[in-house]
Parts: sequence; structure tokens; C-alpha cells
Amino acid sequence: MRLVIARCSVDYAGRLTAHLPSAPRLILVKADGSVSIHADDRAYKPLNWMSPPCTLKEGDGAEQGVWTVVNKAGEKLIITMEEILHDSSHELGVDPGLIKDGVEAHLQELLADRIETLGDGYTLIRREYMTAIGPVDILCRDADGGTVAVEIKRRGEIDGVEQLTRYLDLLNRDPHLAPVRGVFAAQEIKPQARVLATDRGINCAILDYDALRGIEDDKLRLF
Repeated sequence: MRLVIARCSVDYAGRLTAHLPSAPRLILVKADGSVSIHADDRAYKPLNWMSPPCTLKEGDGAEQGVWTVVNKAGEKLIITMEEILHDSSHELGVDPGLIKDGVEAHLQELLADRIETLGDGYTLIRREYMTAIGPVDILCRDADGGTVAVEIKRRGEIDGVEQLTRYLDLLNRDPHLAPVRGVFAAQEIKPQARVLATDRGINCAILDYDALRGIEDDKLRLF
């Protein structure tokens, strides 16, 4: 991971345009290629970012101090450096992944055992399917033989959608699995997370914990 603290301005050109005027900011360049720009507030949420796969080019000559980040859709994030206050790189290695709480772990186990509740003809490939950036909760196939990656949360928020998006980017590079579509499953899904998931072609599923345990009707709402 590369950490840069710099006085900079930022311009985004894509489906929408956005401009951040000059100010001191933290720029994170991660090993997966993502680039995000942060202020000293807003908790974890960046001011602007570019998700992988994307490429970063640092300008030279007349363009020195200008970083251009381009994704596969041709959208650009242009960072104009005025003064670099700090620049360091750190090797974090492979992360062991998030240790889920008991409810999430049990939901994963129950859904894997009753994978047909996602739809008729669904079959399990594997739980905890490992990728280079961590394990996918469930990998399965639908009735048409298509690969489906399922991310399970107790409470579905934007972070979970972003996590599943990263998994899908990697899985779809594997010709033995592609095309891979995603299902974001949780006991509760926040409206913002549902909007983001829909925009990215990810289905949302509400999990009924008691129903999966066989206490009530076995229903899982997928929409």
C-alpha cells in the first residue's frame, strides 16, 4: 500500500463530473490497483475513488505532478499535486480476512446446507471459496449452470457491496468460472446498499434466520 499526503486538487471525468479544490488530502494506492482520496473526516468514506481494475500513470515533463487514473470504462480520476508532504509504501501481505460474528458464520453454514432456497436448481460449489483478496462466502451454480458468488452479512451496507464487487472483478477473470454474477444476502439491507447493488447488477436477498433454521416457512426473498 502506498500512502501519500499532499496538497492537491482532484477532477473526476466519467458518467458524471466532479471537482475537489486544492486542499491537503490523503491518497491511498492499494495493491489491487484502487486509488482513493480522503479528507480528515467522514470516517472511512473517501471523497473520491477509482475501483479496480484501473491503471495509474504519474506524469512527467510538462505533466509532472499530475496523476491520471483510468478504469476499464475510460473514466478518469485526475489528481494534480501541488505539494507532497509524505510519500511511503508498505507491504501488508495477504490479509487473513474478516472473522465473522456468530450470526454471519451460522447464516453462511445454513444457506450452504440449503442452497436451493436461493432458487430452484441451485447447487453448492464451495463455502469460503478463496481468492487473492480473501474468501467468498459461498460459490454456487444456478439452474442454468451459471456461477454465482454470494456475500453474506447480518446487516447489509455499502461496504459489503463493495467487497462483493471486488470478488466479482477477480472471479470474472477466471475463464473456468466466468461469467460470475453476485448475490448480496443479509438479514437487513440498507437502502443505499440496495441502490448500489442494483446499479452494479448484483441481486439482493433478505435472509430469514429462523426460516433457514426450519422454524418458519422456508422462504428467501430474492429481488
